[in-house]
Amino acid sequence: MSDDLELSFVQQLKTNQNIIHKICRLYTNGEDAHKDLFQEITIQLWKAFPKFRGDSKFSTWAYRVALNTAITLYRKSTRTVRTVDYESQQYFISNDDYNYEEEERLKLMYKAVYQLNDIEKALVFMYLEDKDYGEISETLGISEVNARVKMNRIKGKLKKILNP
Repeated sequence: MSDDLELSFVQQLKTNQNIIHKICRLYTNGEDAHKDLFQEITIQLWKAFPKFRGDSKFSTWAYRVALNTAITLYRKSTRTVRTVDYESQQYFISNDDYNYEEEERLKLMYKAVYQLNDIEKALVFMYLEDKDYGEISETLGISEVNARVKMNRIKGKLKKILNP
């Protein structure tokens, strides 16, 4: 991979790393699992980056790769995560920008979201990120109408969970 491509990837990842942290929080319990999933998503983004054509925004593409990676690992009963020795790499991405104290305030919401299925979790996440239904449908591979219908049903589920 060329140095320019490498630099571009690192800059894009730094700019969009909170997307990955939020997805990690949805699909993991605990800081260690969060860090493991963050690393795995970063590796998958790195591997796929040379094929990124720029047809969509980097953030939309990163959502799709990150969600697919998280869902795949979440569904595996025996979790084997391949790691790459990143010590030899020139660039490091820190997770200093992620606020774990803020996470505590969101516990109730996450508890409710954990009860949803994988696609519903992804849809709620993107909705809370103020993504329009066009981008949600593109990322999740469903129609825009289907995304709206699913979101309305999820809102009803969440209300029942949060207000029994």
